[in-house]
Amino acid sequence: MKTAELREKDIPALEAEVKALQKAHFGLRMQKATQNLNNTAQLRQTRRSVARAKTILAQKQVTK
Repeated sequence: MKTAELREKDIPALEAEVKALQKAHFGLRMQKATQNLNNTAQLRQTRRSVARAKTILAQKQVTK
């Protein structure tokens, strides 16, 4: 998800997005551990998406 799309969301929606991204990242890690993951670049993408969403969430909570 792009940064502009995340900035449009409110705090509860961002928290839900972070949880969903973390769950997706966990699933990818489990696939990697069982050697079922074909595209390892997805791990990097989801990790960075989690960080992006958490950063925007923290910014919104400070300005709230």
